[in-house]
Amino acid sequence: MDDQIIENIGCLLLPNAGPLKGEAMKELPVRHQAALAVKGEQVVWTGSTEEAQTRKAHQRFNAEGKVVSPGLVDPHTHLVFGGSREEELALKQAGTAYLDILKRGGGILSTVRATRQADEQFLFEKARSFAGRMAAYGVTTLEAKSGYGLDEETELKQLSVIDRLNNEGLLDIAATFLGPHAIPPEFKGREDVFLDQMIDLLPVMKGKTSAAFTDIFCETGVFTTEQAARFMEASQRHGFQVKIHADEIDPLGGTELAVQYGAVSADHLVAASAEGIQQLAASDTMAVLLPGTTFYLGKDTYADARRMIQAGAAVALATDFNPGSCVTHNLQMIMALAALKMKMTPEEIWNAVTVNASHAIGMEKTAGRITVGGQADLVLWDIPNYKYLPYHYGVNHARAVWKRGRLIWERREADVFPIS
Repeated sequence: MDDQIIENIGCLLLPNAGPLKGEAMKELPVRHQAALAVKGEQVVWTGSTEEAQTRKAHQRFNAEGKVVSPGLVDPHTHLVFGGSREEELALKQAGTAYLDILKRGGGILSTVRATRQADEQFLFEKARSFAGRMAAYGVTTLEAKSGYGLDEETELKQLSVIDRLNNEGLLDIAATFLGPHAIPPEFKGREDVFLDQMIDLLPVMKGKTSAAFTDIFCETGVFTTEQAARFMEASQRHGFQVKIHADEIDPLGGTELAVQYGAVSADHLVAASAEGIQQLAASDTMAVLLPGTTFYLGKDTYADARRMIQAGAAVALATDFNPGSCVTHNLQMIMALAALKMKMTPEEIWNAVTVNASHAIGMEKTAGRITVGGQADLVLWDIPNYKYLPYHYGVNHARAVWKRGRLIWERREADVFPIS
């Protein structure tokens, strides 16, 4: 007997195996009038609603003709931090550039001070609240970075919080060590000395945390491509897979560097060069695009998703949730921005937040798809068809969310309004 059956699914989204590159991102298999069965943590059957009537289950869930998808995957977040930075909004409104805010001791450095001062339990409870809100928007798997410590004690504290959250089991979380996220003021003019310290921490992070990835902020005023290459080489020697904040503001060649070192992902890519995009398309590196950051910073130029996909690259989408440059838990809003600002199609968008996003964090075996025998990470959406979600933006369309077969969030019936 099945534990539960979800039946009367109007549209069941069944992304193909990935990573999906170029034209393959336009393919999104769907099954209409569908049903699926869950036993334990796994999907054990998919078929039609009619066929589901012959199966017995402890619990049946009527999808009422709505959409069911794999749980969403958010492959780039800064989940664990102290403080907040709402005072910087006025500076942004006045036209102060982000790098200028950073030079004043704001930006990342402001959050570093608050995170160093916060104790681990406070950070844990705060991050757990954030993760719960993400789950309510349909996210069942995500990546979380350190990077607001810039010293051994605080970086370990952040990664410990991530490990504790992962062990709780609400969501699956991939941990990333982002030690070289900014230059501490005391290391101004001695950037290489600081980078050496972050490199020296690699065996510590490998031995004391679950972090499988490292990341570095390669940008004007932060770390050069030469410094990023040195960190990536050292990371790989210590058994990490590498990621990179690349070409977010200036075209420094971070995209090409990501390809050169076989990075799992290159993230941001707003200023990626034409050559970088071509190299990306010919590689296994995932382009993780963050339109919410561009939107929040008031920029006009977004990452060129159309050019990347047409060149044959694999593209994923993420929130970049953080306290300074993209303060949102809502991956659905990012899906809308991908349609409105980056001209991605609904099919490309759904693939970018499911199967491709799972590949961007090495979780493709457990997340991003609905398969018999696969993990039952599912979302029931209160929408008439899958194209509706990026069209109707700024609201939460999730009605119910399952993680490993367990219902972890459900909208109250009083809050559900029919869509005419």
